[in-house]
Amino acid sequence: MVIVQICVGSSCHIKGAPEIVELLQKAVDEYKLEDDITLAGSFCTGKCNRVGVTIQVDDDIYTGVTKETFSDFFKENILAKIEKERI
Repeated sequence: MVIVQICVGSSCHIKGAPEIVELLQKAVDEYKLEDDITLAGSFCTGKCNRVGVTIQVDDDIYTGVTKETFSDFFKENILAKIEKERI
């Protein structure tokens, strides 16, 4: 099980957290990952960035995730991790 926490603090909220949450929910549905992933909101992780949203995947923290970079981020940091766990 991969735990994905999306920062919904004020800075990330302004930079698009609601849109990133929606994209994550759609990706979970599209790839049928309901049993492999837990989505959660979190407040500030202290890693604010000038651009984008901060997301924690298990113990790894990623900053600057935007609508434009989401697809690559999801495939490289979430989907790849889930596929590894399945092996």
